Amino acid sequence: MRRWLAKLTIGVYLTALAAGIAGHAMNFGTSAHPAIYYFVWDMFCGWSAHEVRYHLIAEGESGAHYRLSPAPWSTFAPYGDLERDQYDAMGNAHAKIAMNTLRHTDHEPIVRILLIEEAWPKKYNLPDHLWAARFDEPKDPHSYFWHKMTMSADGAVLQSNRDFVSQLTAQTIYDNPRLKADTVRGKPFFAVNPAKRNAVLAAESDDSYGGSESAWDRPSAN
Repeated sequence: MRRWLAKLTIGVYLTALAAGIAGHAMNFGTSAHPAIYYFVWDMFCGWSAHEVRYHLIAEGESGAHYRLSPAPWSTFAPYGDLERDQYDAMGNAHAKIAMNTLRHTDHEPIVRILLIEEAWPKKYNLPDHLWAARFDEPKDPHSYFWHKMTMSADGAVLQSNRDFVSQLTAQTIYDNPRLKADTVRGKPFFAVNPAKRNAVLAAESDDSYGGSESAWDRPSAN
C-alpha cells in the first residue's frame, strides 16, 4: 500500500509538471489559476534593474487631474505596504481599480484615465550608509515617468504602450546600426498572445515619455 501511494504521488507530480511545461510551451492557461505558477516553466526568468510604480490618474472636463489609486478609503495591500495595483505588471486590473474608485467618489465628468509608469534604478533603494560604502558618487535618485496606457471614461483601452524597460531595450536596438540591420534580416512572425500583440502594435508616440524627476522615498517591492 505504501509503495502504491508513493508511485501514485510520483505519477501525479510528473503528470502535473509535464502538463505545466506543455501549457507554457504553447502559452495555454498559464494564468488560469495561481497554483499553475508552481508547474509552468518560468521560474526565475529574470530580474529587472528598475523599480516600478503605477499611477492611475483621471482627467476631468475642467482639466483637473485626480489620483485614483490608492483609493480614499482603506486599501488592500497583499504583501507589505504596497497596494494591489502595484503588482499588476500586465495592466489586467488597472481599469477595474480605476472604475471602482470613480463609482464610489464624487467628481466632475471624467474625460479619460491615464496609467503612468514610474521607474528608477533599484540601486537607489540602498540605505545611505550602504550607498556610501558601495559608490563614490553622491546619491541622487531620479524617477522616469512613462505614459503606459490611456483609457476612456468607462475603462476601455484607447492607447497602450510598451513598458518603460521594454522601451529602453528597444531603443538600445534602434540606436545600434548592426542590431537594427539584424532585425531587418529576421523572419516575420505572428504574435498570437494578446499582450505581446498589443506591445508590437503599440504606437511609439513622442509624448509617451513623461520625463524624470527626483524619486520620492517610497518603499521597495523587493
